Amino acid sequence: MDATTSPLETDRILTIPNAVTMVRFAVLPVYLWLLFGQKSYVAAGGVLGALGATDWVDGQLARRMGQVSNLGKVLDPVVDRLLMLTAVITVAWVHAVPLWFAGLTLLRELLVSGATLLVASLGGRRIDVLWVGKAGTFAMMTAYPGFLLAHGSAQWQQVLGGAAWIFGVVGLALSWTALFSYIDPAMAALREGRDGRRGSGSTGLG
Repeated sequence: MDATTSPLETDRILTIPNAVTMVRFAVLPVYLWLLFGQKSYVAAGGVLGALGATDWVDGQLARRMGQVSNLGKVLDPVVDRLLMLTAVITVAWVHAVPLWFAGLTLLRELLVSGATLLVASLGGRRIDVLWVGKAGTFAMMTAYPGFLLAHGSAQWQQVLGGAAWIFGVVGLALSWTALFSYIDPAMAALREGRDGRRGSGSTGLG
């Protein structure tokens, strides 16, 4: 049986990569508690930074261990997007980042999420993530914890704030570039998905 169609890669739910993804999701309430319950920006920023830094772990594990699953292909990007949206909203809520910057970030995330759901609802196949999108996400998930850690008057926080802005500006530019770069792949995915359904005679609602 070809590796790409192995049940190990398509059907399993209880895999190590999926467990890592769920742990990342489960830690999110800890971040919220530290930020709003304890009002510890440094601790919350550290947890948020760890969540962003481990963004690649589940994907790497899935490929290296041969445990790429249908659930993981859906779960990983959903959790990543949820973490990003939570980071943007909460960091802006405590005034650690200007509203205009958070607004541009949030608008881009909502447009990508909406476009993804639209393509899927119209029968398009899954779109592979572009490197520019990955780079933009990495930069933004470095910038937002940095904004939070830098939310204070200590000298080290001022230095960190400057670094956060560098990552933030670069990440925002890459993220919006990725948004427009997905237009052609999305149209191709939609065509291929529809052609595949017609070829198989499918009458499903997907």
